[in-house]
Amino acid sequence: MGGALEARGIDASDGKLSSQAEGEIYVEDKVLVIKKIRVHYLLKGCPDDKREVAERAHSFHASRCPVAKSIDKAIEISTDLSFE
Repeated sequence: MGGALEARGIDASDGKLSSQAEGEIYVEDKVLVIKKIRVHYLLKGCPDDKREVAERAHSFHASRCPVAKSIDKAIEISTDLSFE
């Protein structure tokens, strides 16, 4: 996500972009299985005139993320982006 923002002139360095993830874990056949992951991105200091660009980058981020693409058939992934 940070690379996509930086490529569009949005500074995501030095802690300006952070994320927090949480998962839902279930027991199947006595084995713990991750079924859902939610990632919340927080972007600090984004100029108002760049927020639409950041939201657009976020909208396709998961489809270009190697981790998301690797696990998307097994685990439901959702993301959101907020600004501070």
